[in-house]
Formats: sequence, structure tokens, C-alpha cells
Amino acid sequence: MRKNILITGASSGLGRGMAREFARLGCNLALCARRTERLDELKAELTAAHPGIHVALRALDVDDYDAVFRTFREFRDELGTLDRVIVNAGMGKGQPIGTGYFYANRQTAQTNFVSALAQCEAAVEIFREQNAGHLVTISSISAMRGMPRNLTTYAATKAGLAALTEGIRADLMRTPIKVTTIFPGYIRSEINEKVKKTPFMIDTETGCRALARAIEREPATACVPGWPWTPLAFLMRHLPLSVVSKMA
Repeated sequence: MRKNILITGASSGLGRGMAREFARLGCNLALCARRTERLDELKAELTAAHPGIHVALRALDVDDYDAVFRTFREFRDELGTLDRVIVNAGMGKGQPIGTGYFYANRQTAQTNFVSALAQCEAAVEIFREQNAGHLVTISSISAMRGMPRNLTTYAATKAGLAALTEGIRADLMRTPIKVTTIFPGYIRSEINEKVKKTPFMIDTETGCRALARAIEREPATACVPGWPWTPLAFLMRHLPLSVVSKMA
């Protein structure tokens, strides 16, 4: 079992939910996010419910790349090792291309890909030193194909993250370091709370429990929940784009 787990973007949504699930499994947690008051609340909740675990907190804006490397090392020093790093921090901003919202699409691209690259770099540096560890990146089912409208940039960043993670996996295949890409389906969280009437949407607690189970198996890739997203992912990759675009 991976005992010491770092989760970025842990103050809300899937990050917060996964922290609860891994605390329930008895893991020590290294939690970081921009909103430290919410991290303080989460730590109080988790240590009250699971007094045997250690919860370390840091404020971190993942767009501050130097801070990413510094924070990951501080967590490693505090816990002794980092056994798993979950690259979860991201954003869902985005507008159709060419409609005057380059600033929002650029911010999404920067946070979801370049900042994720910084997190992967920082994590794998530590894992190489330890000769052990498990890197997990949170992509999206939308990464399967190019998507229209507000999802165009978001889906592209998540596809890029999936390709990046696969390349890291290829590089580390003959080492003890494991690498996993998770493709969540529609799980209710703060990033999509305003989206209504979405098919196959599940609540945050159910989704995060499924995420934790999938991560614990340490597969190369996993769609979460497996049903219906594993077969739907296959269809998304092979159906005509005109059909896939209607799924957005």
C-alpha cells in the first residue's frame, strides 16, 4: 500500500473527495491548493475522523512553477517519502475558439498542461531519487477526441496531459516507478456544478470512491467509473466526429 500521498488541487472537488477516500484507507496526506482556509477545514475533518494519519498542508498555486518543485520537496521532507503523487489541480474555463476569449483559453492551457508538466517533473525527480513511487494524472474522458464549443481547449489540454503521461510511462517502464492516467467521466464537482441534465453524471462521493479504487489498482490507464465510460471511450475514439461532437 502507498502510505504517503500528495494531492494537488485538494481544497475542492475531486481532490477533496480523493483526500477523504485515502484518509479512510489510513494514508498520510500531503494536500496543497491556493485556498488554505479550505485545506485547514479538511485537515480538521480528516484528523478527527482518522486520528492515526498525518496530514501536511501547503498553499500552492501550480502556475508558480518554482513553488511546485519547492512544495513537493517540502512534503517529501516532512513525510519522509512520497509514495504517490496525484496531479489533479486544473480548471474548466474555456470558450469557442475565435470568439474573443483567448485569455481564458490560454489560462486553461497553461494550468491544465504546463503546470501539470511542472507537477510531473517535480514528482518524478523525487521518485527517481527514491527509485520508487506512483505518478497519477487526472485527465478527462473528453481527451478521447477533439471537442466543440467551450470544451475545445479543455479537451485538448487533457489529451496533451494523457500523451505526456504515456511518454513518462514509456520512459519508466523498466523501473519500479508506476505511472497511471485516469480518465474521469462525468463526476459532479465544483468545476461542473452549473452543468445541468448531463447523462451518466454521478455524485462526488461515489465518483471519488471509484477514483480511489482505480488508483489503488495502479493500472496504466483507467476510465472512471468503468461503466459506462470504458465502452463510451472506445466509441468516442472511433465514431465519426459529427457524432462525437453531439456528446459535448
